[in-house]
Amino acid sequence: MKNLWMKIIAAITIAIAVGGCASVEVDAYRSETPALDMRRFFNGTVEGWGMFQDRSGKVIKRFHVVIDSKWEGDRGTLDERFTWSDGLQGGNVERRVWSLQDLGGGRLLGRAGDVVGEAEGVVSGNALRWRYVMALPVDGKTINVEFDDWMYLIDDQVMLNRSAMSKFGVHLGDVTLTLQRKNK
Repeated sequence: MKNLWMKIIAAITIAIAVGGCASVEVDAYRSETPALDMRRFFNGTVEGWGMFQDRSGKVIKRFHVVIDSKWEGDRGTLDERFTWSDGLQGGNVERRVWSLQDLGGGRLLGRAGDVVGEAEGVVSGNALRWRYVMALPVDGKTINVEFDDWMYLIDDQVMLNRSAMSKFGVHLGDVTLTLQRKNK
């Protein structure tokens, strides 16, 4: 009988813990303005400044990114060039090119060379929520890391981005990024 009670208590504890991990749905932002239009914000050059923090909150790396972006119909390209505070092996620039597809109804798909499968996104109001798995090089190995990526349009020129990174449900750290459109 004691083992049965232990199993019941363990099951309740797990249910409470998993329930506590529930997150906000992007639809909660549907009435927030200004409304995010990915084709408008990511059209031309966007510049950003950000940092990666480990799970304790310690800043591990800072970075600068320049994104050249354009849309043709429902297809977009974001060509990102990152410069990291640690010089990334002697000052090299890391590059990621996203291919986006606007599916309509606020839904987006994205692909990039280091993204495993497809990134799935939903826009509602001033927010975008991206979910994807990225293959990241760590200590000579490549590990697949889950990203829960949120972008919030602040005004016509500024967007804030926060990404939670995890592996097997374990929180690894966060990326915080400020993006600013460059005037044409």
